[in-house]
Amino acid sequence: MKELDRILGILLALQNQRRVSARQLAQRFEVSTRTIYRDLQTMSLLGIPIYAERGRHGGITLLEGYFLPPLMFTRSEAIALLLGIIVLRTLRAVPFEPDADTATQKLLAAIPEQLRDTLTRLGQIIGAEMPPADIFHAEPDKPLKADQAQRDGATVTRFIQAILDGTSVHLEYQSPYRDATLTAEAPPLGLFWDRGRWYLATADEGDTTSPRLWRADRVTRISATRRVNGSATEFDIGDMLGHAWLKSAMTAWRQRAPVRLRVTKEQMQRLQRDWYYRFALYEPAEDGSVMMTFGERDPELVLALVRWLGPGAEILSPLAWRTKLRAQLEAMIQTLDTQ
Repeated sequence: MKELDRILGILLALQNQRRVSARQLAQRFEVSTRTIYRDLQTMSLLGIPIYAERGRHGGITLLEGYFLPPLMFTRSEAIALLLGIIVLRTLRAVPFEPDADTATQKLLAAIPEQLRDTLTRLGQIIGAEMPPADIFHAEPDKPLKADQAQRDGATVTRFIQAILDGTSVHLEYQSPYRDATLTAEAPPLGLFWDRGRWYLATADEGDTTSPRLWRADRVTRISATRRVNGSATEFDIGDMLGHAWLKSAMTAWRQRAPVRLRVTKEQMQRLQRDWYYRFALYEPAEDGSVMMTFGERDPELVLALVRWLGPGAEILSPLAWRTKLRAQLEAMIQTLDTQ
């Protein structure tokens, strides 16, 4: 954050809080307390009436009655902007998090005092649900590191900044399906939020018609590199929404780890409404059934899917998974017989 932006942020913090310590300001703006004191000195030289009180109950205060010139927001405009910030904070990884704090303070400082108290409470009375868990494609049960969400947010922030600055990005990426860390340098194109994760789209060797996707939480390092000549004006992130981005991924996954099922037409129609299985390959068979091919390495996910589909669904390959399913079904029948 630039010095001028930080000084404005400090001023807004002092205007919205009766008293705040230099340590609190340093934590908020991610700088040292020495930097905060230097900013306060600059503010004093600019004529801003700031006072510091020592002691246990001391802190930095702003002369009562000092205020910034208000912006002309209607009540509906202020609520709309604050709602956007509130929804932003429900994301698992928040890009530009310090700037969201400053934006909130600026907005609250720019509206009439009688409305400020009500809008301050919006975060207590309005919320947003996170996407529900996916029982067939659940994430591995690994503990989330305390700083993971912050690191993901920082990754997304740097990615967006690279787009705005017109630079390529250097990525280091750790996939659970590879032992070695993958590195790449490419122009950033866009990004989207899907099912609790940020996905970053970069040009694949300069081809913006087939962008490459990276999950932000698997990026271990990101940095801006050289400037990019021209801009990818033909790229539209909307072309990847509606889970269209899965189509090419599912095609590649189907070739690496093919699974083949026989399903009924009714079961196919149900599966084609699913966010994931809609991009499987469906081929009609002569007997009226449908051959379904998709990629999967975990047999338990496929066995659970077949049990959920019920009669009419059959595993054709891998053959070893048929044996696993038979054993599971026999165990279920045995349980029913003992009741």
